[in-house]
Amino acid sequence: MPGNRSSIRNVHFYDPSRPDEPLGGLYLNPSLTRKKFFRMLNIVIHVNGPYSVWLRGADVPLTPTEDPLESGHYDIVCNFPGGMIMVTDERCIIRSFSATISNRDRRFREKVRHRDRKCVITGVINPAAYRDVWTSFEAAHIFPFSQEELFIRLNYSRYLTNTSEETGTGINSCQNGLLMRSTVHKQFDSYNFAIDPDDDYKITCFAEDIDGVDGRTLDPVCRDPRNENRVVDEYLRWHFRQAVLANMKESGEPIFESDFPDGSDMVGEILSGPRASERMEAELFSRLNSVSPIP
Repeated sequence: MPGNRSSIRNVHFYDPSRPDEPLGGLYLNPSLTRKKFFRMLNIVIHVNGPYSVWLRGADVPLTPTEDPLESGHYDIVCNFPGGMIMVTDERCIIRSFSATISNRDRRFREKVRHRDRKCVITGVINPAAYRDVWTSFEAAHIFPFSQEELFIRLNYSRYLTNTSEETGTGINSCQNGLLMRSTVHKQFDSYNFAIDPDDDYKITCFAEDIDGVDGRTLDPVCRDPRNENRVVDEYLRWHFRQAVLANMKESGEPIFESDFPDGSDMVGEILSGPRASERMEAELFSRLNSVSPIP
């Protein structure tokens, strides 16, 4: 069964006219500030005018400061007559667990490895990099390879600075990649954490922080402004938005199972679960496009 993101929430926000029906919420990790909470709320809700946010029981409204956010119940109050609070109808993009296992994206993997040489999330250095051994280190796509058509439709290749690199649509540019430990990569693909380029590249964790990454900063090795192969901020910004939508909107998006034992009915499990057609499309795209003839 898919995991439930809302079951661990310790922050909830409401339209005060419906005080028992949360519009959404999140699991609070220590790095989350009041200022960032306001920014994330503006992704999830739409209010047709000015509003204030009140922690229930507080005497004054919340202000967007760098102070840590407190757990609890927050009411979103319209500051004008006839104000309306609506939850966005935007949903996060379904992504499958990506792995660079074919000739199709071999160049992407090699260039990400060469640039980073460490897990840029945890800071763990690969001591075997000089031997070209990368066990447990993986090149992760920021904008998922399974959503290549969307990447093209959004014209996201326009953000690439290394235009001399031959990457086709651009989705396999190393500027759309980060080197991570394999376990961290799965957390990233599940939207359990995201990197905020508008907050000094700070990492925000939306679930239990089993890898100790919440509040860390994305390693500078992959974002040196002098390097034409640096990671693209707009791709990080896109992933951050998807993570907010997945974790904060309404009851949250399901966390999909990825560990299918031999002999299990993977297709049946996917088709019987939520957002089945989208997930199946992402899984098929990733798996079929990972198979390519050896040149």
